[in-house]
Amino acid sequence: MVGITQPITKWSYQIRDEKEIPWAVARAFYIAKSGRPGPVVLDFAKNAQTAKFDFEPATCNFIRSYLPNHPLDKDAIAAAAQLINQSKKPLALVGHGVTIGQAEDELKAFLDKADIPAAWTLLGESAMPTSYRLNKGMLGMHGNIGPNIKTNECDLLIAIGMRFDDRITGDLNAYAKQAKVIHFDIDIAEIDKNVKTDVAILGNVKDTLPAITQLITHNQHTEWIDSFNEFEALEMDRVIRHELNPPAESPITMGEVVRKVSDATQKRAILVTDVGQNQMEAVRYFQFEEKRSVVTSGGAGTMGFGIPAAIGAKIAQPHRTVCLFCGDGGFQMTMQELGTIIQEKLDIKIILMNNNYLGMVRQWQELFFHQRYSSTPMVNPDFTTIANAYNIPTRLVSKREELDGAIADMLHSTNSYLLVVNVQEHSLVYPMTPAGGAVTTILLNENNK
Repeated sequence: MVGITQPITKWSYQIRDEKEIPWAVARAFYIAKSGRPGPVVLDFAKNAQTAKFDFEPATCNFIRSYLPNHPLDKDAIAAAAQLINQSKKPLALVGHGVTIGQAEDELKAFLDKADIPAAWTLLGESAMPTSYRLNKGMLGMHGNIGPNIKTNECDLLIAIGMRFDDRITGDLNAYAKQAKVIHFDIDIAEIDKNVKTDVAILGNVKDTLPAITQLITHNQHTEWIDSFNEFEALEMDRVIRHELNPPAESPITMGEVVRKVSDATQKRAILVTDVGQNQMEAVRYFQFEEKRSVVTSGGAGTMGFGIPAAIGAKIAQPHRTVCLFCGDGGFQMTMQELGTIIQEKLDIKIILMNNNYLGMVRQWQELFFHQRYSSTPMVNPDFTTIANAYNIPTRLVSKREELDGAIADMLHSTNSYLLVVNVQEHSLVYPMTPAGGAVTTILLNENNK
């Protein structure tokens, strides 16, 4: 177990002697919570589980050679402030580090003072309200057109708590070569890992952002910010309008389901997603007014993530509405956790967007593998019968005129609820930047028009 978990955890340790337990537990919590938070594994041997000893709690607030907190580098702060003050076309890239560091207010103060447009990574979504004037949308493969295009037009790229993964950068040889780069991060291993940095600001962004905000001047970038408008209009015309307001005779789309649920919750709900097309549509079209409102899988994208994550979100925030969007594939990977939901008496709103496919895999097979469909069509069970077996209220919607009423019934229910919506089977998520392509190589529809 230790050998398996060491490469993917901050610390992995096997306790073979019961007297090690206080030391190991204290150390584990310190490592997990300090610096860049992450998982630790303690493997308790059987004899350590059952033995008795004189227990005394231990504390841990220092480990030699483990330095989770970096002192502020005043020279780097000053150099970054100078670049920001001189910039004519700055662009901020907002990542999960802002949310982890609980630095949403510090981010807004920084952006407001320097008047910098900002875009977010998948995990950085609710660091800014959807309505915030400097919020220009999502970066990356299925992100908004404007911030992706402007990445290769800006003169200064300011990465804040994000790691420049390949879903954001695409082809590194064609990524922001014209721009200076400032990188805020708590983890020194992320600096220069993918994108060469001109100025690195190490530390928790809750501390480093205010330090640099003090040094920057009040600025206005009106013309630069307004230049995003033409791309917003283009995306609205070519993509969003068709997704949110499809013709009456066409099948229900994922996007319209997401936006209707978002509107019905007054943009105050916590969004949880599974993985796949449902995830991309949910993060594109769900809207927010409150921070810390998105729980979604990053990294390798773990199907089945949704239900357990929604359970965690509801336990952490019992007074907020939790809306889980999932597909028919991911739902079936962890649907046994419906038992946990009823056992713990949790109120979770589950919206299952059923297209009878592993939709994102099918999308790649269609676009990049000459429609060689393999193992993506789904033969699904009756999901409403499964919900009934767990005594969870449920409803199936196949007609657009039934959707608003079904959403209202779901949200008014005081119990968990499974809303199954049969959506368009062969839809594709656009915009899309093909894997390995430049961030400006964007497909807008199946004809790229």
